Amino acid sequence: MFFGRGNPMHTLTLSPLHPVFVAEAQGLDLRQPTDPAEAAQVEAALDEFAVLVFRDQVLDESQQMAFTRALGPVDMGLLKVLQRRSRFKEAGMIDISNVDLESQILTRDDPRLITMLANQLWHSDSSFKQPSARYSLLLACIVPEQGGETEFADMRAAYDALPDEVKGEIEGLVAEHSAFHSRIQLGDQQYTPEDLAKYPPVEWPIIRTHPGSQRKTLFIGAHATRIVGWPVPGGRLLLADLLEHATQRQFVYRHTWRPGDLVIWDNRAVLHRGRRYDLSQRRELRRSTVEDVRV
Repeated sequence: MFFGRGNPMHTLTLSPLHPVFVAEAQGLDLRQPTDPAEAAQVEAALDEFAVLVFRDQVLDESQQMAFTRALGPVDMGLLKVLQRRSRFKEAGMIDISNVDLESQILTRDDPRLITMLANQLWHSDSSFKQPSARYSLLLACIVPEQGGETEFADMRAAYDALPDEVKGEIEGLVAEHSAFHSRIQLGDQQYTPEDLAKYPPVEWPIIRTHPGSQRKTLFIGAHATRIVGWPVPGGRLLLADLLEHATQRQFVYRHTWRPGDLVIWDNRAVLHRGRRYDLSQRRELRRSTVEDVRV
């Protein structure tokens, strides 16, 4: 499948990897500057497939960030709080690894590891801020022998499959999203009142319309703390039911990483989570993120 316009040598070729979303993408050399026509092809492909897998991408930090910036402004995520120092020279590069600043594997009782473990909960990047994240770009550098996959769940297909009575029940509902809700649930108590104040909760409709595809999508996940205007217990149970529905196997793609994989996903259309692995084995991935427009 060819996608986009222009010189065929620079046309994105897409091969579906799942019945409802996800495609392997070929045809672009991401080490080279991305022109507006190529960026438009990537964005159109993401509107359709929501997740793109680029194989064999040997990118340095600068090349990854250049490609990121070609798709929009950089989202800093939780870098205001979580990474006061970084192994990376590029501002906005996020370390999705189980190593410290000296590249030594973290011990299991290191509090910094909790941040990595929180990635194993279903979530949408930066849903705890306004604007939230548009795209995330995750590059695999070193992967463990087993485990450590990343799963993606299509929130468009999940919405489509809801019973009509549930669609009616949740129409117009708004959820509060908090940056620290999922981490505190895992026992992470490292945040000061000043840290918490940097990311006050934000509110998002549970049902959103994707601006590119015009498909309705669920916007839920681990950062969603409660439903505005509902008693907390009832709201959390509804959010849990929606998440259970949305992450059924027919909506989920599991990506098994190999070094050089660059996976791009649209946070407005999918949830994702990392999977368990032997924490004594080195796992190094780096993420850059594109900020969405303010709504």
